[in-house]
Amino acid sequence: MEAKEVFTKGINGYFMLFVTVFIIAVGIYFLPYNPLITILAGIIFVFSVKGFKVINPNEAAVLTLFGKYKGTIVDNGFVWVNPFMIKQTISLRARNNNSDQIKVNDKMGNPILISAVMVWKVKDTYKASFDVDNYINFVDVQSEAAVRNLAVSYCYDSLEMGDNEEITLRSGGEEVNDVLENALKDRLRIAGIEVIEARISNLAYAPEIAGAMLQRQQATAVVAARHKIVEGAVSMVEMALAMLSEKDIVNLDEEKKAAMVSNLLVVLTSDKAASPVLNAGTLNH
Repeated sequence: MEAKEVFTKGINGYFMLFVTVFIIAVGIYFLPYNPLITILAGIIFVFSVKGFKVINPNEAAVLTLFGKYKGTIVDNGFVWVNPFMIKQTISLRARNNNSDQIKVNDKMGNPILISAVMVWKVKDTYKASFDVDNYINFVDVQSEAAVRNLAVSYCYDSLEMGDNEEITLRSGGEEVNDVLENALKDRLRIAGIEVIEARISNLAYAPEIAGAMLQRQQATAVVAARHKIVEGAVSMVEMALAMLSEKDIVNLDEEKKAAMVSNLLVVLTSDKAASPVLNAGTLNH
């Protein structure tokens, strides 16, 4: 049967401090008459002192007696427990875990640098103490493993996506962070750890391909901008021809229309200022 976390309480520490002082007083009183009582009082005092424990807010003390789990004290204050018990203090406060930046290949095999930050706290003191060897080291190792698994499951950017891909590390936002958070919850549940929040804190291409990928992104942006410019230019030419025909300003045959369209597109889509040439003659010369 799987053991579970059990909450217990200690004896009031101030009461036991009074009892300990009283025992010492009795030992001192009987010193001239019966030194054996004094020695016994001293032994009791030494063992009693080992039983005192201060439980700070958001701390817990896990108690074991000769290898057997006896419970967890979570009520803060000054308490006294069996001196033979081992008292392991565990913090219940929320903690940050900022993983080191690691180098890993994304889904398309491109090397990237990625790290994550996680907010966590101990939820089950029994599991944290006895189900894993060192729960803090366990959090560190599993956090890195979860980040690596996330990185290889998605492409870095939409430039690398296949036809069926929709989510990327760069643009996935909350959805990618939720995947990371759920993965960490599954991995750390065995250690009694509650994951409050997990987010990607740093994401970049590895230095050896960063320059090439930047040029690729810039080229994609230029192509997208040119596409918009051409769309607008075609609309403007279409509007100009329609208005000339509607207002009957000038009659153009197909050849003149083609020449006009060509000139307007050159002017509207050029990345440099146009240098017009004025025609002082007729349309034909």
